[in-house]
Amino acid sequence: METKPASRTPILIWLIASQLLALASLIFWLLAAGLSVMAFDAGVTQEAWNFVIAVWAYPIWPIAFTLAAWIAYARKKDKLAAILTTLTFLPVLVLILIIMLSSFSGPVRL
Repeated sequence: METKPASRTPILIWLIASQLLALASLIFWLLAAGLSVMAFDAGVTQEAWNFVIAVWAYPIWPIAFTLAAWIAYARKKDKLAAILTTLTFLPVLVLILIIMLSSFSGPVRL
């Protein structure tokens, strides 16, 4: 009796959907990147540089995980591909968590 291989369609749909959302986050990132230079309005400080570099470096994260997810999918490592494409949302989730925590307890010191 032959066993039918599991369908890869759900993983493919998740890869496409998650990466469309990651692409949408890059649209908002363009606005944030343009506004981030205002961190220097109060003068050039190490904190301002840290903030600007962190904001400008954000696209590296989703691009790297997108490439890694598609490579894993091409090698038929579907579970790894799903995990890697989900990790593209980690910076956004951390930002939301920091915003939520700061709204309840004041500024969050990292």
